[in-house]
Amino acid sequence: MKIGFAVQGSTDRAFLHGLQRRWCRDVELLPGPFRGSTGLSLRRELAKICRDFRLKGCDILVFLSDADVPDWRGVQRAEVGRLPQEMRGLAVYGMADRNIECWLCADPHYAAQETGRDAKEFQVDDPKGAFEAAMGITRDDKREEEIAQYVAKAPLARWLENSRSFEDFYDQLWGVSKQKGCAIENLRESPTS
Repeated sequence: MKIGFAVQGSTDRAFLHGLQRRWCRDVELLPGPFRGSTGLSLRRELAKICRDFRLKGCDILVFLSDADVPDWRGVQRAEVGRLPQEMRGLAVYGMADRNIECWLCADPHYAAQETGRDAKEFQVDDPKGAFEAAMGITRDDKREEEIAQYVAKAPLARWLENSRSFEDFYDQLWGVSKQKGCAIENLRESPTS
């Protein structure tokens, strides 16, 4: 199975690679351009990304985006509405509350355990700065391998409990996994995840 993905940055990309390691090692992940890097309007950019993925034979398209505002569902609806109609059935559209670090820190105790920091550092509206500092992320070293490992062993069931936007993303993945035959764990029945 081929999954095309378009994300906003290297942390998002590492996040998806962590999920791939955890759930579907045999899946081929095909990266698209970083969202917002093409200089096109969002509608044109999404159409081009979808066309490119269709030509590459992708079975599923995954988009990750940052809401940057409290109404992440409104932003998600607006962006999904800009996808070409014929591609919407293939698309999983993850919309993080503010940014992907909100998901990565959805269990602040796990973030603290993995980074050696105090959990309180991650219990903020926007944990991006705290997470990047704790992981040692710099302009030249994005720490993608470490982030992928972090996600691969994360307590995702607790992320579900603590983040509605992550829960929505997981529910979309769960639905697609049933259609496409990629077995992912049922986090709703897995209290230790």
